Amino acid sequence: MSSEQSIEFEVRPGGQLSGEIRVPGDKSISHRSIMLGSLAEGTSTVTGFLDGEDCLATLNAFRAMGVKIEGPDDGRVVVHGVGLHGLRAPEGPLYMGNSGTSMRLMAGILAGQSFDSELTGDASLSRRPMRRVTDPLRLMGAEIETSPDGTPPLRIHGGRRLHGIDYPLPMASAQVKSCVLLAGLYAEGRTCVTEPAPTRDHTERMLQGLGYALEKDGATVCLEGGGRLQGRDIDVPSDISSAAFFLVGASIAEGSDLLIRHVGMNPTRTGVIDILRLMGADIEVLDPREAGGEPVADLRVRSAPLKGIAIPETLVPLAIDEFPALFIAAACAEGETLLTGAEELRVKESDRIQVMADGLVACGIDAEPRPDGIRIRGGQLHGATVDSHGDHRIAMSFAMAALRADGPIRIRDCANVNTSFPCFAELARRAGLDIEVHG
Repeated sequence: MSSEQSIEFEVRPGGQLSGEIRVPGDKSISHRSIMLGSLAEGTSTVTGFLDGEDCLATLNAFRAMGVKIEGPDDGRVVVHGVGLHGLRAPEGPLYMGNSGTSMRLMAGILAGQSFDSELTGDASLSRRPMRRVTDPLRLMGAEIETSPDGTPPLRIHGGRRLHGIDYPLPMASAQVKSCVLLAGLYAEGRTCVTEPAPTRDHTERMLQGLGYALEKDGATVCLEGGGRLQGRDIDVPSDISSAAFFLVGASIAEGSDLLIRHVGMNPTRTGVIDILRLMGADIEVLDPREAGGEPVADLRVRSAPLKGIAIPETLVPLAIDEFPALFIAAACAEGETLLTGAEELRVKESDRIQVMADGLVACGIDAEPRPDGIRIRGGQLHGATVDSHGDHRIAMSFAMAALRADGPIRIRDCANVNTSFPCFAELARRAGLDIEVHG
């Protein structure tokens, strides 16, 4: 842990973002390409794969279960699928690092296997709630042990007969929805999940792309167990969550004009664009097209005066990972921004409401954390030292804040940026951010 905490960002104030960039591949889709490619019959060639620590944890877990995977080599991965019942028992625990997506989705897959398995993670992941997936899996007949607090490690007993369930999600969570659907591949009968609000649908899109039949009826998605997946080529678009830092940075830095190429525009993920536009951002969607079953486009963003808003709760699930960056936009906006209905932010890689509020206050911004959100009054950002608490999105958000600060912003504990955006500092520097990496 000490080596992780030795990496710091130092970002000098001012500047603007300009030119043309392409951010790394979508993390959510990269995870699913390895998982579903491994469970398919035949070969899947993945391009645009995110070579970050989180996705590599998923890749290494399937290698440990006997799947031959070539790469990653410049974003290209070749997965030689073994079919739904071709995984082999790993020799030891499967380490998921910092990746909640890996652990929660893997729990659904492993619940249907014939062998026992154990999922572990780093200190941050080991504090994250897992009852949200273990509860529905137990309803399906799985046998899973957790810590007394319902946190990792997860010990999953194989050889249990799963049966389909009709499960109304208690919270809007793509990870829980995906976990139940993946377990449903191994269940007898029909598995249905109903969402209280729309969440990202990458799992459903990829299942259908690999030939598995799904039924959708409004907020409910269903599948029958016992089908087959067929390998195919998968093109991973650039991650809109990674693009979000640059959308905010270019919006707040006067004189910015930045083009971000080949960004995933899945309608369950574009809340960050909708929210920024409500605040007055100048974001243009260019050349909309499709890649690998997912909508993509180029985004041109130019600086614009932002105003504070009450963020519509309907947009919260569609921008849940982008709120740290949006909080920086709020700090630079005129007036007050209010977020409610986002208690999920408190159980991410960090308590993102409290950690962002602490950092904003350190930078001189009036920020009041609330149980399910935050109130931020825009003002002048000052130079400061902030602690990211090992959260990649916190670190990258405060890096962009320096564009409008009156002094350097130093960000501690930034090693976990490598989980989602290994080339962040280099790409940000190329776009115009004055950033140095120490340690």
